[in-house]
Amino acid sequence: MFAVHILAIAHFGIPMILTTLVDRLGEQTVSALGGLVIGLAFGFFAQRSRFCLRAAVVEFARGEFGSKLAIWLVVFATALMSTQLLIASGYIDVSEARQLAAQGSISGAAIGGLMFGGGMVLARGCASRLLVLSANGNLRAFLSGLMFAVVAQASFRGVLSPLREAITNLWLIDGGQSRDIMALMGSATPIKLLWCFAWVFGAAVITFRNGITAGVVVGALGTGLTIAAGWAFTYALSQVAFTPVAVKSLTFSGPSADALMFVLSAPDKGITFDIALVAGVFLGSFLSAALWRELRIEGFSDGLGMRRYIVGAGLMGFGAMLAGGCAVGAGVTGASVFALTAWIVLTGMWVGAAIMDTLVDRPAAKPLAQSV
Repeated sequence: MFAVHILAIAHFGIPMILTTLVDRLGEQTVSALGGLVIGLAFGFFAQRSRFCLRAAVVEFARGEFGSKLAIWLVVFATALMSTQLLIASGYIDVSEARQLAAQGSISGAAIGGLMFGGGMVLARGCASRLLVLSANGNLRAFLSGLMFAVVAQASFRGVLSPLREAITNLWLIDGGQSRDIMALMGSATPIKLLWCFAWVFGAAVITFRNGITAGVVVGALGTGLTIAAGWAFTYALSQVAFTPVAVKSLTFSGPSADALMFVLSAPDKGITFDIALVAGVFLGSFLSAALWRELRIEGFSDGLGMRRYIVGAGLMGFGAMLAGGCAVGAGVTGASVFALTAWIVLTGMWVGAAIMDTLVDRPAAKPLAQSV
């Protein structure tokens, strides 16, 4: 009963608060503030939990069910369950979200996912992880993040856009039920929640077996909840705004490119939800690292390492724009609403990362292990 009362208060109270804020500050300012706050939370919790898809895939590919895999599963399961609970309760409606309503590309999802997965192994982190590490003083991640944003921008509107469009157009699907994996399977809400519970249960078992500390678990839970928070905030704002507001949650491919162009050119649209989100993640991660005294400058040890990171970031930038999102945007945010292409992207990322690890990192690790 208490939970019902809390949900009712949130359901009616938040729109009233947003209406007041919109009247006083304007829609764009409120949207940017929401992106900043949610980004701060994501950056803080992701830094504390060490959330990283690359690390999770490498563990899994090597037959290890360790702490890194457990953390990713907690984040993913939390995002999945919390988002679906909001939908089932009627608090949000994601039917008009880009991941479901717009035309999608199976070819882009599959090829983009593979490219992104391979790239994040070379760059030693996905787009969000690079942003989090950059705020801690990791210059490798900072350079890789810049390269990622440049290639993403070039793939979206620049010289690489014709190639991206050609691959995207190989296999298109219409928006609506064609992109809703549960609608295609004829699954009702109870089946969706049962599927979510299966992920939660699996995450809990692996977390318990690895003896992960409470602080890290809280960080992972907080990271996952920011995905649901993004959906809830943008949907609530869309209901009170006078102009159309896109219902969406966290992603870092398009926003990284937008943030780069915001810095390099005179802004013509002001600070948006996406740009504020990127800034928030950076600040949140910086605050977390500063509080726990984890700020340190780290650079490249040699030129070979730099080339590896640059190639990896380039693959991720192009792959993300093909796939319609990064490891968070497509892999977690899109999957949380059961977008068909998002699950294809996520599968491609796991496969691509496992292949790249097998071809590049494992052979390099064998001589080192033999010499010890």
